[in-house]
Amino acid sequence: MKTEFSEKRHRFDQCGIVLYLDSENWLKASIEYENEKFQHLGSVVTNHGYSDWATTEISANITSMWYRLSRREDDFCIECSEDGKIFHQMRICHLFDAKDEIQFGLYACSPEQSSFQAIFTHMALTECQWYAHDGQAPDI
Repeated sequence: MKTEFSEKRHRFDQCGIVLYLDSENWLKASIEYENEKFQHLGSVVTNHGYSDWATTEISANITSMWYRLSRREDDFCIECSEDGKIFHQMRICHLFDAKDEIQFGLYACSPEQSSFQAIFTHMALTECQWYAHDGQAPDI
C-alpha cells in the first residue's frame, strides 16, 4: 500500500498501515510528522496493553511511503519502501493473541486537533512476501 500526505501540518499528523485485534493488541507502521525539519518513520506493537515503539528520524521532505505487511501464523513482518520496488524491513514482531482472523488496513490520525489530507493507493492482497529461511545456512 502506498501512502501520501504532503499536507501534514501539525506534530503527530500521521498515516500508514495498521493491524487491529482490539484496543490491547495491535500494531502500526507510519510516518509521524514532527516539524518542518524531520519526522519519524516507525512502528508500534502493542501486546496485552503494553506498547513497544521503534522509530528513526527521516527528512520532513518525504511525503509518501509504501508499506508491506506479511504474516506467518502469529508473527508479522512490516516493511517500507520509498519507490514501491525495494522494500526494507522495519520490524518483525509477535502478537500473542493473533491466533485466528485479524483486521488490517490503512489509517490516518491527527491527534492535536488538526486535519490533513492523506491519500492511500495501490492496496493489494498478495501471497506472503516474507520468505522463510528454510534450509538457509547460518552466517559464519
